[in-house]
Amino acid sequence: MATVFLDPGRLRSEFTLEEGQQTADGLGGFSEAWVEIATLYGRIEPVAARDVFGADQTLETVTHRITLRWRSDVRSGMRFTKPGRSFDILTVHDPDESGRYLVCRVKEIGL
Repeated sequence: MATVFLDPGRLRSEFTLEEGQQTADGLGGFSEAWVEIATLYGRIEPVAARDVFGADQTLETVTHRITLRWRSDVRSGMRFTKPGRSFDILTVHDPDESGRYLVCRVKEIGL
């Protein structure tokens, strides 16, 4: 596999990595809270945007690719946040299996 070259100077957007934790509410349900894991820097690139009309409403989906330095604790189900924006992590992979970078496909929420 060819080595992927990424300019580390382009990893300049600041993100907060968060993990959801569930707390029992005592009535058989739970509440979810997001806990900050780390602050990190990465590169965000828009990939696709689409909107679907149905049930008298428009559903919008925007996906992005976020590239960051390799970390062992990033996985799908977590999210990245930056002021005013949140991104659910859908997939995480190492583009060249070298342990240098991670590429995360994310979906922006709250649009």
